[in-house]
Amino acid sequence: MTPPAYSSSSDWYCAGRQASYLRARKSPGGVLDLMEVSRPAGDMSRPGLPDIVLYQDLLGGSRVRGDLGGGHFDLTGTKGDFCLAAPNFATTAVMDESHRLRSLVFPMAQWESVLDEAADGRFSFDSSCVYGRMFDSPVIRSAFRNLWVLSEDEGAPSRLLARAAGCEILAELCRLGGAPFAPVRGGLARWAEQRCIELMHARIAEDISLDELAAEARLSPFHFARMFKRSLGVPPRVYLTRLRMEKACRLLERTDLPITEIALEVGYSSNQVLARVFHKHMRMSPSEYRLATRDPSRPGSAPERPAGQERP
Repeated sequence: MTPPAYSSSSDWYCAGRQASYLRARKSPGGVLDLMEVSRPAGDMSRPGLPDIVLYQDLLGGSRVRGDLGGGHFDLTGTKGDFCLAAPNFATTAVMDESHRLRSLVFPMAQWESVLDEAADGRFSFDSSCVYGRMFDSPVIRSAFRNLWVLSEDEGAPSRLLARAAGCEILAELCRLGGAPFAPVRGGLARWAEQRCIELMHARIAEDISLDELAAEARLSPFHFARMFKRSLGVPPRVYLTRLRMEKACRLLERTDLPITEIALEVGYSSNQVLARVFHKHMRMSPSEYRLATRDPSRPGSAPERPAGQERP
């Protein structure tokens, strides 16, 4: 019997024989897919698919044998470590014990041109030396963890967050694979910085992408993300969140709009999502903030608003 054809690793996980083991999936518009799988010992080989897949072992201690594109390996996993599977390669992997993995799937169609430009053509997905070996990286660990945490707070990560986190992780993978990117030497031109901030303000309620902001500055997404951080002191996603919190505060102070409506006005899907993000930044709920700013006699009133558009 001919096995069904799958167009991507995500499709294989969600519709193939692994589907019953899928515990979570968050997918921001095809930029990348975050998945968590919990499954018993056995064969988890997959067909050659046009994605590069980063796995994190959440349990450790299990022996795994196979080939992820870098030659045969036989090793015991360490909790928290990563391994990388090559694109367009029929991987083999047999686990001796039950295991739990988180994976980040990078569709080649979305990422190949970004990396090719960022690495000046020096990085090849076909020859990276990191496939099939366990490794740790504080940079990837931090970006990976933050991506999951923010996804749990906000639902599927925004396209801006997904692309920026992906650029950061793939840049580190390129370094580990022997094709480090040149360090960023300068920030955005003043005109580019201003136009990007204006675009963020104008489309604050939308799922604006890193690619759109980069196009405004006439840069590649990868170079734009690094230069924006050099100029403004924080990544584009963090800056946009500050703008959203600033606008939410202003609406809470000056209007009687329901909090659900304010959430939509500042780009969040529900009042629950706004409440989680707002509490993280302001240490109080939107309702508490509204009461505190309208009744200065209340204890703990007049909280300081986030600085959104000022230069750090």
